[in-house]
Amino acid sequence: MRPRHILLLGLSLFFLPLSAMAEDEEAAAPRAGLRVDAVPGVMQKAVDDFIRPGYRDLLEGTETLAEAAHTLCEKPSDETLGDVQMSFDEVVQQWSTIEIVRVGPVIEGNRFERFLFFPDRKSTGLKQVQRILATNDETATAAESLKGKSVAAQGLGALEYVLYGTGAEVLPTEKNGFRCRYGAAIADNLKAVAGELHAEWEKPDGIQSAWKNPGPDNPVYRDGKEAATELLGILVHGVESIRDQRLRPFYAGIVKGEPDKGHPKMAIYWRSGNTMPALSANFSALQALFNAAGMDALLPDGNRDMVSAINYLLQANVDDLDEIDLPVEQAIASDEQRGRLNRILQNTNNVLQRLNLDFGAAIGLSSGFSFADGD
Repeated sequence: MRPRHILLLGLSLFFLPLSAMAEDEEAAAPRAGLRVDAVPGVMQKAVDDFIRPGYRDLLEGTETLAEAAHTLCEKPSDETLGDVQMSFDEVVQQWSTIEIVRVGPVIEGNRFERFLFFPDRKSTGLKQVQRILATNDETATAAESLKGKSVAAQGLGALEYVLYGTGAEVLPTEKNGFRCRYGAAIADNLKAVAGELHAEWEKPDGIQSAWKNPGPDNPVYRDGKEAATELLGILVHGVESIRDQRLRPFYAGIVKGEPDKGHPKMAIYWRSGNTMPALSANFSALQALFNAAGMDALLPDGNRDMVSAINYLLQANVDDLDEIDLPVEQAIASDEQRGRLNRILQNTNNVLQRLNLDFGAAIGLSSGFSFADGD
């Protein structure tokens, strides 16, 4: 046998076991693919254990808020004002929990924007609220007529300014004053929107049925993959919204190689001190939905470490946010708390990658899949 043939034979014998080993590794490696049989159960738990309770809590919170607001107008005092402010804080928490679900009834009829208009990049909403207060526009003191005005004038942002903005010192001293009656109308409007959302999700043959029963006759989800993709999309868009609409506007970390000095008045709820509690509720909600729905059941075997990583990152953000106890302006100026904000931004990017790329790939979404357009 010629030396060259001997060499080729030797190489072929050398690579044969490597090839067999590669085949064995491929067989042992976790294969991407959605566990379609798990989808209906996961969607049912998302609805029954997270979404419906979330809107029920929101309705109860807005009912308490509206009652407290009307009591303040009738019996103004520091105590009744404190009751309204406490109820406002509770509704902010409840909304911050369920607002991550930006699909279904909440995006119909401008309900989301009517409940919260944010970000208000050009202060358009603020100016409208200030104009109403400056002109004593009586059409803003009834929920029915307020509903016809700009969405910016009828939600949480408007009520926060009524309670905490310039001129709010009249609230505990002025019986049935215009500012208080406007605030009560906003609270009534919030209660009405929350009631609509609760009612829509409670209909057995409505949106909850579409979520729980994906299939060819379902007008919303034609199969399990569409349903699972929607649910994962809620988490992906939720993380993106927190990062791009809640965090980055007031603090972007490092900008052009230099620490961001921050823009505290661009933070949501900065007047009432609810910025960090609301962000904490946002991340807690993402984690709660992920676990309450049992989304790990959608994954093929061999991907469980991903679930632990997602939980770790979300919980780390909650823990850091709960430790930021200074007003936004002071938090940005504090080395220790700014360090936490930097870590939150990094963890937010990391969890977005885990959900968007890793989880998506594991359930069979292609690398070019976009949650924006569904393909």
